[in-house]
Amino acid sequence: MNKKELIAKSDFVITLGTMLSNNKEVYVDSIIESIAKTNAKFVYMHPIDNIDIKLYYTQFIKYEVGSEEGICALLLDAFVKNCDENIKAYIDDLDLGYISAESSAGEEEFEEAFEASKESTFKTLIIGDDIIEHDRVENIVRLLAVIKKYSDLNIVVLNDDLEQKVNSCENFDLEEIEDLKSYNGTLVYRLIDEEENDILSCSQSFANIAKVQNGDEIFINFASEKVKRVLKVDDKLNGTVSIAKGSNCESELFKGYRYKQVKIEKVDA
Repeated sequence: MNKKELIAKSDFVITLGTMLSNNKEVYVDSIIESIAKTNAKFVYMHPIDNIDIKLYYTQFIKYEVGSEEGICALLLDAFVKNCDENIKAYIDDLDLGYISAESSAGEEEFEEAFEASKESTFKTLIIGDDIIEHDRVENIVRLLAVIKKYSDLNIVVLNDDLEQKVNSCENFDLEEIEDLKSYNGTLVYRLIDEEENDILSCSQSFANIAKVQNGDEIFINFASEKVKRVLKVDDKLNGTVSIAKGSNCESELFKGYRYKQVKIEKVDA
């Protein structure tokens, strides 16, 4: 059974680390198919709300940029009920209040997601591309491997390299959850697209903070680079995370972890 078919037959779907945009629409179709076939409950987790799938998700868990490791720990606590003594001791030692506060995702939200899954018989956790370049990817892989082994969630990993890491992981020696790196100010989220365009999409609040306006030519300043774009205010977006589409090009902005803390400068300022 391929990934699309597995998702389509699920009656509970939860996603982490993917906005399900651009080259992932095929998986949105599979989720919609699962809802039509099985009346599946769909929990969408991401720092950016995706208004295009708002009609379909039954719960949205918004988490802080960079907190994916903590989110995996909260999933571990919520969905792993039968495990060995070492994993049980690890879960018991988790400072869930601190992790929840750092990630801005409440323990009660994960309890709600677990309760929603109880009556389901085929449950799927979809893991997206955001994870592969995370600084803590190795511990995230271990957390996901433990969830795969000790919960009734089927793990569907959209990134092939990450999938191989999770499927081959036999090291369940989980590390302590690292303190969350701060991502303040204006941020850019990279969406992979075969054709790079010259648009930086953002909310009105992002534009206000950056002191620029819709249609302005701007520079995205990151590291020692200036990437030129045209600002487009998108009414579907909110918050301080903008979206830049592009392929895996040579710019540092498009390398590594999908989110970058940037400064925005008007071209003619």
